[in-house]
Amino acid sequence: MNVADAMTPREDVVTVELPGTREDVLEYLQEQSFSSVPVVATEDDGVAYRGLVSRDVLIEQPDEDQLVMLMDDVPTTTAGASLEEVARLMVEEGERRIPVVNSAEQSSADRSGGDEPPEDGTFEGIVTVTDVVHAIASGDQETDDAVESHSSGDVNTTYEGAPLPVAERELYYANVPYTVALDDDGRMSGMLTEVDIIDVARIVEGEEETGDNFPDQDSEWSWEGIKGVGSRYLPTRDIELPTGPVREFMSEDVVTVSGQTSVQEAAQRMINNDVEQLPMVTGERLVGVVRDVDLLEALDE
Repeated sequence: MNVADAMTPREDVVTVELPGTREDVLEYLQEQSFSSVPVVATEDDGVAYRGLVSRDVLIEQPDEDQLVMLMDDVPTTTAGASLEEVARLMVEEGERRIPVVNSAEQSSADRSGGDEPPEDGTFEGIVTVTDVVHAIASGDQETDDAVESHSSGDVNTTYEGAPLPVAERELYYANVPYTVALDDDGRMSGMLTEVDIIDVARIVEGEEETGDNFPDQDSEWSWEGIKGVGSRYLPTRDIELPTGPVREFMSEDVVTVSGQTSVQEAAQRMINNDVEQLPMVTGERLVGVVRDVDLLEALDE
């Protein structure tokens, strides 16, 4: 199975165009629950891919407006690449969305009659972790593995009563997109994800005092005739999150797997429930977690 069989074509991809602002991206991320949005530029020869803007970058750089300063440089693939190849690329590079672009080699192969092929780097679509998981769930990418060999016993957790901003920092420092919420008895009570957090995030405007504009008039470094004129304020931005406890924002209906659940069944549960990770349990005891990217590793064996 090739990337062309699984990817979302350009005409169906939500993109933002240069020049643009962070608000354009934030709107899409909140409405569509994407992890990132491709940035494109319209040129004479077509639509060219320029980069990706992720939800992580928006949270970490709240004062930056311009898309060109927020874009991540991520690897790309072509429509003719195999799904195993792109799955390996996602795992190795830690990327969830891989842009599909036209290559010079592909342009030559696609030439028909006198028609000019699109320029190298033309944006053709995007292939995501979810697209690969869809292929696994449908059986188009076969694997006989059980999830136990593709799970992690290191589970990111937080207390369900923790303030949401604290939980967001826990996700950031753990470098994972989820946390399992625990109740007063240490039992799993829900799941909180980056998507849940970005849904309630908002940008607030403010001012920051920079201090005196000029040194004291008696300073030997001050210009003659110039006196201190007070403090100056610069506009600032920040991401504001509700301070309520995690239990108010988490999902309580958690879908789980056991160690013996097949990779295909786990993929089906992820697709059917629109989730990116599944806690692994033995009885009612939490013993690990299986993320969608973990399932991709089953294709590389």
